[in-house]
Amino acid sequence: QVQLVESGGGLVQAGGTLRLSCAASGRTFSDYAMGWFRQAPGKEREFVASIRASGRRTVYADSVKGRFTISRDNAKNTVYLQMGSLKPEETAVYFCAGRVSGSTSDSIKDYDYWGQGTQVTVSS
Repeated sequence: QVQLVESGGGLVQAGGTLRLSCAASGRTFSDYAMGWFRQAPGKEREFVASIRASGRRTVYADSVKGRFTISRDNAKNTVYLQMGSLKPEETAVYFCAGRVSGSTSDSIKDYDYWGQGTQVTVSS
């Protein structure tokens, strides 16, 4: 079993930055890929970014390329999402997820473990 706990959400003005963290416990963190997803009110959960177990490959949704950066510190069992130039429409609950296979994926169904989410609110 894997436990994932997100932190770092909050209120930020449009154009601002925020860094989310996701701490993992319960399995060997360095064995599995990690992803970030978000879900806005009334909308489906959507892919944001993914990073391979080794950290050598990252994948981003087109909407966040160049503004968001996913990274991981396997020594700290933590994955991060650095977000920049935030927009009001990116207000959502952000979730981290773990994938046992170790490869990146943009599909919700490919992830085995999920955190409870952290709220990000971007004001205009």
